[in-house]
Amino acid sequence: MTTQARDLLNSLGLLILRLGVGGYLATHGWGKLQMVMEGNFDAFADPLGLGKTMSLYLVTGAEFGCALLVMAGFLTRLAAIPVVIAMGVAAFVVHSNDPWTMGQGPMSKEPAMLFLIPFLALVFTGAGRFSIDGLIWRQPSQAT
Repeated sequence: MTTQARDLLNSLGLLILRLGVGGYLATHGWGKLQMVMEGNFDAFADPLGLGKTMSLYLVTGAEFGCALLVMAGFLTRLAAIPVVIAMGVAAFVVHSNDPWTMGQGPMSKEPAMLFLIPFLALVFTGAGRFSIDGLIWRQPSQAT
């Protein structure tokens, strides 16, 4: 396989990953965005002691706003970091006493980890060619 073909397939895979996990997380964050718009801050947890209002704003920004940025492939590595932090807090603070998998009950670390892992991968890989990042920071073609 040529380097160009490998780059094309890697970028296509990153596009699928970004749209899939980003879209799913934005859908997940939509409910929190509605809570913010309704001013329903008391219904949200305060796992780090920042206050319910700040906690809801931060997780909504990560789950909805940053997910949209990742889907577009804009500032992807930076946008993925708040998601990794939010999902780390969800898995290891909010669900600290819950089992790893959902098969052992309705509450577990599993949903948070299923978002944390691919977003952590995007922190390291970036968005790929098919993204706004790819358009802005495109490497000039090397003549062979």
